[in-house]
Amino acid sequence: MKVAVIGAGAMGSGIAQIAATQGHSVYLYDKFPQALEKALGKLKKILNRLVEKGRLGQEEAEAIYGRIEPISELEKLADSGLVIEAIVENLEIKKAVFQELESLVAKDCILASNTSSLSIASIAAACQQSERVLGIHFFNPAPLMKLVEIIPAVQTADVVTQKAKAIIDGWGKLTVLAKDTPGFIVNRVARPFYGEALRILEEGIADVATIDWAMKELGGFRMGPFTLMDYIGNDINYTVTETVFKAFYYDPRYKPAFTQKRLAEAGFLGRKTGRGYYSYAEGATAPAPQKEELLGQQILHRILVMLINEAADALFWQVASAKDIDLAMTKGVNYPKGLLAWANELGAAHCVEQLDALYDTYREDRYRCSPLLRRMAQENTSFDV
Repeated sequence: MKVAVIGAGAMGSGIAQIAATQGHSVYLYDKFPQALEKALGKLKKILNRLVEKGRLGQEEAEAIYGRIEPISELEKLADSGLVIEAIVENLEIKKAVFQELESLVAKDCILASNTSSLSIASIAAACQQSERVLGIHFFNPAPLMKLVEIIPAVQTADVVTQKAKAIIDGWGKLTVLAKDTPGFIVNRVARPFYGEALRILEEGIADVATIDWAMKELGGFRMGPFTLMDYIGNDINYTVTETVFKAFYYDPRYKPAFTQKRLAEAGFLGRKTGRGYYSYAEGATAPAPQKEELLGQQILHRILVMLINEAADALFWQVASAKDIDLAMTKGVNYPKGLLAWANELGAAHCVEQLDALYDTYREDRYRCSPLLRRMAQENTSFDV
């Protein structure tokens, strides 16, 4: 089966690398020839590094590279069996691309979007044969991250969902099924990791370095929220938060922070611009955290119960199974534990007590407890993970 990838950015070229590594002939499309040239140059460097480290043989690396054909005309991918779109997060642009794709490929070709937060149903609606459209959401960097979210729209045929899942499973990825709701699993459940950290900062409870220290050293997270936002880019992270906030009819649980908005507006985007919450200038000294155990535990547990509440609510609204929610968070964003398993350790009653205390303090709907979590506390039950 021939695979086509639309968009030669970091995500698109990463997906092309995966498919080519699995033996597929791959079309990598971009309307800008210079973007294709840049992507292939980067890919060659990546493959050469893998050869140097002994992870690939020279012949194998050359074969992978040789399977990727750069194209700048959509008509050339007409014989593809699977097309994965990985372009700008703009619904109207994506719909226009899917409309054009449908007129070019065979009727049994699967059309997939790598969108991280846009409606798959809306994208599918651009096609007459909408039952063959779904979401296949990889995480960056795609060749290294194991998790892939499979998101059928309400129009998607079950056979298409199962076929797409089987293909991606065959590529050595871990797939989870998610309902077509804003943010799917990971980008929905992870919002409090950033949002509540920003809230703690804005209230003056702790500074950036202290919050990062608490989450990393006490919580076991690979990166603190501010280090991670600087890594992702404040422009990207803010846009995802704003998209999810709007898509959930302005639910205060997902409300963006002015602090991040102002940094994005100022161009302080993080690592890629040399300045974000931290300075990445040469010789810059990282600020020292305030290593107070009690303060650190308060920060950790406030953010953690908000994350657990979001995971429980995703389960309550049947966004995904409990097992898939925990798998998504451990493999998609490298959390130290599945959030629902973590809730089992702490106890549902403890989580409800913490959330109710926050609600009593702020009287904001942001801190409302998930009905499922409250019911489990009353019944003294645990999540089946």
